[in-house]
Amino acid sequence: MKNILFLVLFSTAGVFAQDGKHDKIKALKTAYITEKLALTSSEAEKFWPVYNTFDEKFHDLRKKEKTEIFQKLRDGLENLNDAEANALIDKSLLFESDELALRKQMIAELRSVISPKKIIILKKVEDDFKRELLDRYRHGKGEKGPKGPK
Repeated sequence: MKNILFLVLFSTAGVFAQDGKHDKIKALKTAYITEKLALTSSEAEKFWPVYNTFDEKFHDLRKKEKTEIFQKLRDGLENLNDAEANALIDKSLLFESDELALRKQMIAELRSVISPKKIIILKKVEDDFKRELLDRYRHGKGEKGPKGPK
């Protein structure tokens, strides 16, 4: 029954992404992670406040990166001089460093909430969710689903 629910939820995820329905995608992600990590109600009660706090921090960091780096890249690489290119490289490395620091903080806090094994599984589950959501989005535009077996 749970598999059917997730199949239905994922089949509509592409539509949500197209409409910019961040909250609905977040709800899908919450259900997906809860199931894949097999969180007990006690674990979930402690896990989600920590996870959501850091997820918001990651989101803010990505928005800032998009504004400060990707926008300059879209404006045209051919117009960059070496000093500007070096500044962008340094900013990019700083964002990566900040993201790593956030991940370390999140893991430190999660260690008192869920098992180390579930913390390791979390990264894979997050990546799987992003990949599945992207696949559904890509294949939701006129195609009936992913091509071929996974």
